[in-house]
Amino acid sequence: MTEQPEQTGRTGSATTAPATTGPGPDPLDTALRLVRAQTAVVKRFDAGLSGLHGVSLADFTMLLHLSQAPGGRMRRVDLAEALGLTASGVTRGLAPLERIGLVTRETAARDARVAYAALTPTGRERLAEMLYTARQVAADHFAAEQWSAEDLSRLSTLLTRLGGTAPGQRLG
Repeated sequence: MTEQPEQTGRTGSATTAPATTGPGPDPLDTALRLVRAQTAVVKRFDAGLSGLHGVSLADFTMLLHLSQAPGGRMRRVDLAEALGLTASGVTRGLAPLERIGLVTRETAARDARVAYAALTPTGRERLAEMLYTARQVAADHFAAEQWSAEDLSRLSTLLTRLGGTAPGQRLG
């Protein structure tokens, strides 16, 4: 393995960058391609969901997690863990959904310090409409002319190996 020349980082200390040699693909290039692909997918979902329903993909994902929870509600800390967010990130994300009446805040009967996020009846209705739109966006993105069933199955398997799970499944 050939070493790259020393580079000076932000702290001013010298670091050695790992070299990429050999016939295989560059892991950094692969990771950056994955990030760009994710950005493209998010943009498509955001455009479809915001245009018709006034929500982002992140909003939709929160609502989807809540809909799959027992009773359509989750402790905010559990929702944060499921989404890979901080508790404050979930609070910021839920605030606009509460304002438009899709989600409500509930406190636990036994412990007022415990806060739940719960779907409202309106939230359930709107989520059903959003699911239809999300399925259309996904079908368009993975059109049969460009993606075979085998391609989609393999991609799904590889994404799962990277830690990508379906809503309702815990990460890691």
